[in-house]
Amino acid sequence: MFFAIVFAALIVPVTAYAELSGTIRVIDGDTFDVAGTRIRLFGIDAPESDQTCISDDGRLWDCGAWVNTQVAAKFEGRKVVCEPVDTDRYGRTVARCYVNRRDVAGDIVEAGLAFAYRRYSADYAPDERRAARRNTGLHASRVQSPEQFRKARTTAAPVSAAPQGGCRIKGNISGTGVRIYHAPGQRDYDRTRIRADKGERWFCSGAEARAAGWRAAKR
Repeated sequence: MFFAIVFAALIVPVTAYAELSGTIRVIDGDTFDVAGTRIRLFGIDAPESDQTCISDDGRLWDCGAWVNTQVAAKFEGRKVVCEPVDTDRYGRTVARCYVNRRDVAGDIVEAGLAFAYRRYSADYAPDERRAARRNTGLHASRVQSPEQFRKARTTAAPVSAAPQGGCRIKGNISGTGVRIYHAPGQRDYDRTRIRADKGERWFCSGAEARAAGWRAAKR
């Protein structure tokens, strides 16, 4: 009995997640690729790539694309160590990540490039409050919470319906301004929405899209 107790005490639960390290490839304001793994930063929420905000003077601007550019300028190509804590419903690894022992998520929030995702954690609420007091980054504009923006986009009807005559190729513009067209049957075709107010449009053929400056989606 004594040896059984001692043996049981020596058993250490094995974590389901292994530490990841490598160089950062920025996907968006809160998502990286590290060593071939898609990482969603724990506890923060950045604007979606196609999200817009309203400046103090009433100007509509592409805050989501701006955040992506700013985060890339800070972290693209840097060495990082990530400590996974979960896996989200999209199969991404949710993790805390550190560059030179500094918490990447905290730095992003304090720079006004994302918000504390209080639905999952209040860890970064103090960083958000400091950024808000200084009107840093997004806090200088009127911003819909990324979560509310996603819900509205999911329930909204397509901005521009397909025209008559079989012109069903979707000319989309990415958050970084890249013009990509999607043909029926491609991976992202069904979820791609056409927003005419952003310069997106429908095409009748791939040749027409290419002539207008769009390139084909890779998948």
